[in-house]
Amino acid sequence: MKVTYYGHSCFGVEVCGKRLLFDPFISPNPKAAHINIDTVEADYILVTHGHADHIHDCVAIGKRTGAKVIANYEVYLWLMKQGIENGHPMNMGGSCVFDDIKIKCVVAVHSSSMPDGSYGGNPVGFLIESKEGNFYYAGDTALTYDMKLIGDYKTIDFAFLPIGNNFTMSIDNAIIASDFIRCDRIIGMHYDTFGAIMIDQHEAMQKFGNAGKDLFLMTIGEEKMY
Repeated sequence: MKVTYYGHSCFGVEVCGKRLLFDPFISPNPKAAHINIDTVEADYILVTHGHADHIHDCVAIGKRTGAKVIANYEVYLWLMKQGIENGHPMNMGGSCVFDDIKIKCVVAVHSSSMPDGSYGGNPVGFLIESKEGNFYYAGDTALTYDMKLIGDYKTIDFAFLPIGNNFTMSIDNAIIASDFIRCDRIIGMHYDTFGAIMIDQHEAMQKFGNAGKDLFLMTIGEEKMY
Protein backbone atom coordinates (compact mmCIF):
# COMPACT_ATOMS: atom_id res chain seq x y z
CA MET A 1 0.00 0.00 0.00
CA LYS A 2 1.27 3.44 -0.90
CA VAL A 3 0.78 6.21 1.66
CA THR A 4 1.00 9.91 0.78
CA TYR A 5 1.15 12.57 3.49
CA TYR A 6 -0.63 15.87 2.90
CA GLY A 7 -0.01 17.38 6.33
CA HIS A 8 -1.66 17.40 9.78
CA SER A 9 -3.89 14.28 9.76
CA CYS A 10 -4.51 14.09 6.03
CA PHE A 11 -3.20 11.01 4.26
CA GLY A 12 -3.88 9.29 0.99
CA VAL A 13 -3.65 5.49 0.87
CA GLU A 14 -3.69 3.49 -2.36
CA VAL A 15 -5.09 0.02 -1.73
CA CYS A 16 -6.54 -2.52 -4.15
CA GLY A 17 -6.30 0.02 -6.96
CA LYS A 18 -8.41 2.58 -5.11
CA ARG A 19 -7.37 5.87 -3.54
CA LEU A 20 -8.56 6.55 -0.01
CA LEU A 21 -8.18 10.09 1.35
CA PHE A 22 -8.48 10.68 5.09
CA ASP A 23 -9.52 13.93 6.81
CA PRO A 24 -8.72 16.43 4.04
CA PHE A 25 -7.24 19.57 5.62
CA ILE A 26 -4.58 20.95 3.28
CA SER A 27 -5.18 24.43 1.88
CA PRO A 28 -5.35 26.32 5.24
CA ASN A 29 -2.14 24.66 6.47
CA PRO A 30 0.86 26.91 5.73
CA LYS A 31 3.18 23.90 6.09
CA ALA A 32 1.37 22.29 3.14
CA ALA A 33 1.45 25.39 0.93
CA HIS A 34 3.30 23.43 -1.77
CA ILE A 35 0.40 20.98 -2.10
CA ASN A 36 -2.15 21.94 -4.77
CA ILE A 37 -5.48 20.44 -3.71
CA ASP A 38 -6.56 20.38 -7.36
CA THR A 39 -4.01 17.61 -7.91
CA VAL A 40 -5.16 15.47 -4.97
CA GLU A 41 -7.09 12.47 -6.24
CA ALA A 42 -9.51 10.25 -4.36
CA ASP A 43 -12.02 7.48 -4.98
CA TYR A 44 -13.14 7.58 -1.35
CA ILE A 45 -12.88 10.34 1.24
CA LEU A 46 -13.12 9.22 4.86
CA VAL A 47 -13.93 11.85 7.48
CA THR A 48 -13.53 11.06 11.19
CA HIS A 49 -15.35 14.11 12.60
CA GLY A 50 -16.53 17.60 11.80
CA HIS A 51 -13.74 19.85 13.04
CA ALA A 52 -12.39 22.22 10.40
CA ASP A 53 -8.86 20.82 10.65
CA HIS A 54 -10.19 17.50 9.35
CA ILE A 55 -12.86 18.52 6.85
CA HIS A 56 -11.89 21.87 5.33
CA ASP A 57 -11.07 20.63 1.81
CA CYS A 58 -13.57 17.77 1.74
CA VAL A 59 -16.23 19.55 -0.30
CA ALA A 60 -13.81 20.95 -2.88
CA ILE A 61 -11.99 17.65 -3.42
CA GLY A 62 -15.20 15.62 -3.22
CA LYS A 63 -16.98 17.68 -5.86
CA ARG A 64 -14.00 17.69 -8.23
CA THR A 65 -13.19 13.99 -7.99
CA GLY A 66 -16.68 12.60 -7.47
CA ALA A 67 -15.26 10.51 -4.62
CA LYS A 68 -17.65 8.74 -2.31
CA VAL A 69 -17.50 10.56 1.02
CA ILE A 70 -17.83 8.33 4.10
CA ALA A 71 -18.58 9.87 7.47
CA ASN A 72 -20.86 9.56 10.46
CA TYR A 73 -24.52 10.37 9.82
CA GLU A 74 -24.42 13.95 11.10
CA VAL A 75 -21.28 14.87 9.15
CA TYR A 76 -22.77 13.17 6.08
CA LEU A 77 -25.96 15.28 6.34
CA TRP A 78 -23.92 18.48 6.67
CA LEU A 79 -21.81 17.60 3.64
CA MET A 80 -24.92 16.90 1.57
CA LYS A 81 -26.07 20.45 2.35
CA GLN A 82 -22.72 21.73 1.07
CA GLY A 83 -23.29 20.08 -2.30
CA ILE A 84 -21.67 16.66 -1.89
CA GLU A 85 -23.84 14.24 -3.87
CA ASN A 86 -21.89 10.98 -3.53
CA GLY A 87 -21.94 10.19 0.18
CA HIS A 88 -22.35 7.20 2.45
CA PRO A 89 -23.33 7.57 6.13
CA MET A 90 -21.97 5.21 8.77
CA ASN A 91 -21.73 5.06 12.54
CA MET A 92 -19.72 3.38 15.27
CA GLY A 93 -19.61 -0.39 15.08
CA GLY A 94 -20.87 -0.50 11.51
CA SER A 95 -18.93 -1.75 8.51
CA CYS A 96 -19.40 -1.79 4.76
CA VAL A 97 -17.47 -3.21 1.81
CA PHE A 98 -16.55 -0.93 -1.09
CA ASP A 99 -14.60 -2.37 -4.04
CA ASP A 100 -13.29 -5.28 -1.93
CA ILE A 101 -12.18 -2.90 0.81
CA LYS A 102 -13.92 -3.33 4.15
CA ILE A 103 -14.33 -0.13 6.14
CA LYS A 104 -15.39 -0.33 9.77
CA CYS A 105 -16.13 2.58 12.09
CA VAL A 106 -14.56 2.22 15.53
CA VAL A 107 -14.58 4.24 18.73
CA ALA A 108 -12.74 7.56 18.95
CA VAL A 109 -12.86 9.57 22.17
CA HIS A 110 -12.94 13.22 21.15
CA SER A 111 -15.55 15.87 20.26
CA SER A 112 -17.17 16.83 16.99
CA SER A 113 -18.84 19.95 15.66
CA MET A 114 -19.07 21.33 12.16
CA PRO A 115 -17.26 24.47 10.93
CA ASP A 116 -20.49 26.46 11.29
CA GLY A 117 -20.94 25.25 14.89
CA SER A 118 -23.71 22.75 14.16
CA TYR A 119 -23.80 19.30 15.72
CA GLY A 120 -21.21 16.88 14.32
CA GLY A 121 -22.27 13.62 15.96
CA ASN A 122 -19.78 11.23 17.51
CA PRO A 123 -16.21 11.08 16.16
CA VAL A 124 -14.98 7.77 14.77
CA GLY A 125 -11.83 6.00 13.71
CA PHE A 126 -11.59 3.65 10.73
CA LEU A 127 -10.36 0.07 10.46
CA ILE A 128 -9.51 -0.81 6.86
CA GLU A 129 -9.29 -4.46 5.78
CA SER A 130 -8.29 -5.70 2.33
CA LYS A 131 -6.45 -8.52 0.57
CA GLU A 132 -3.39 -6.22 0.51
CA GLY A 133 -3.40 -5.81 4.29
CA ASN A 134 -5.11 -4.08 7.18
CA PHE A 135 -4.56 -0.72 8.80
CA TYR A 136 -6.11 1.46 11.49
CA TYR A 137 -6.70 5.18 11.15
CA ALA A 138 -7.47 6.41 14.67
CA GLY A 139 -8.58 9.95 13.90
CA ASP A 140 -8.50 12.39 16.79
CA THR A 141 -8.78 10.38 19.97
CA ALA A 142 -7.66 9.89 23.51
CA LEU A 143 -6.19 6.59 24.57
CA THR A 144 -9.10 4.21 25.10
CA TYR A 145 -9.27 0.59 26.18
CA ASP A 146 -11.59 -0.08 23.24
CA MET A 147 -8.46 -0.08 21.08
CA LYS A 148 -7.55 -3.38 22.65
CA LEU A 149 -10.49 -5.00 20.85
CA ILE A 150 -8.85 -4.19 17.53
CA GLY A 151 -5.65 -5.96 18.54
CA ASP A 152 -7.57 -8.90 19.99
CA TYR A 153 -9.50 -9.63 16.81
CA LYS A 154 -7.54 -8.21 13.85
CA THR A 155 -4.00 -8.24 12.52
CA ILE A 156 -2.91 -4.67 11.86
CA ASP A 157 -0.04 -4.04 9.44
CA PHE A 158 0.36 -0.36 10.31
CA ALA A 159 -1.59 2.35 12.10
CA PHE A 160 -2.05 6.11 12.00
CA LEU A 161 -2.08 7.49 15.55
CA PRO A 162 -2.26 11.09 16.80
CA ILE A 163 0.76 12.06 18.89
CA GLY A 164 0.46 15.82 19.41
CA ASN A 165 -1.04 15.77 22.92
CA ASN A 166 -3.26 18.66 24.15
CA PHE A 167 -6.24 17.73 21.92
CA THR A 168 -5.45 14.02 21.47
CA MET A 169 -3.16 11.28 22.74
CA SER A 170 0.39 12.09 23.73
CA ILE A 171 3.45 10.22 22.52
CA ASP A 172 3.47 8.08 25.67
CA ASN A 173 -0.22 7.23 25.29
CA ALA A 174 0.27 6.42 21.61
CA ILE A 175 2.87 3.84 22.60
CA ILE A 176 0.31 2.23 24.90
CA ALA A 177 -2.26 2.38 22.09
CA SER A 178 0.17 0.55 19.80
CA ASP A 179 0.42 -2.16 22.46
CA PHE A 180 -3.37 -2.41 22.60
CA ILE A 181 -3.71 -2.82 18.82
CA ARG A 182 -0.61 -5.08 18.70
CA CYS A 183 1.00 -3.03 15.96
CA ASP A 184 4.61 -1.85 16.04
CA ARG A 185 4.58 0.22 12.82
CA ILE A 186 3.04 3.58 13.62
CA ILE A 187 2.61 6.64 11.40
CA GLY A 188 2.34 9.76 13.51
CA MET A 189 -0.27 12.45 12.83
CA HIS A 190 -1.90 15.53 14.35
CA TYR A 191 1.35 17.11 15.52
CA ASP A 192 3.42 20.25 14.76
CA THR A 193 0.72 21.95 12.67
CA PHE A 194 0.24 24.74 15.22
CA GLY A 195 1.62 25.74 18.59
CA ALA A 196 -0.59 23.69 20.90
CA ILE A 197 0.48 20.39 19.34
CA MET A 198 4.21 20.89 18.81
CA ILE A 199 6.37 17.89 19.75
CA ASP A 200 10.04 17.01 20.08
CA GLN A 201 10.36 14.68 17.08
CA HIS A 202 13.69 13.26 18.17
CA GLU A 203 12.28 12.41 21.60
CA ALA A 204 9.20 10.83 20.02
CA MET A 205 11.30 8.61 17.75
CA GLN A 206 13.52 7.65 20.66
CA LYS A 207 10.61 6.72 22.91
CA PHE A 208 9.05 4.51 20.26
CA GLY A 209 12.40 2.94 19.52
CA ASN A 210 12.99 2.21 23.20
CA ALA A 211 9.63 0.43 23.20
CA GLY A 212 10.73 -1.73 20.26
CA LYS A 213 8.47 0.07 17.78
CA ASP A 214 8.89 2.07 14.58
CA LEU A 215 7.48 5.59 14.48
CA PHE A 216 7.31 7.14 11.02
CA LEU A 217 7.07 10.94 10.86
CA MET A 218 6.49 11.64 7.19
CA THR A 219 7.41 14.82 5.35
CA ILE A 220 4.48 16.65 3.77
CA GLY A 221 4.25 15.48 0.18
CA GLU A 222 6.23 12.30 0.87
CA GLU A 223 5.08 8.97 -0.55
CA LYS A 224 6.04 5.71 1.12
CA MET A 225 5.17 2.05 0.69
CA TYR A 226 3.96 0.16 3.76
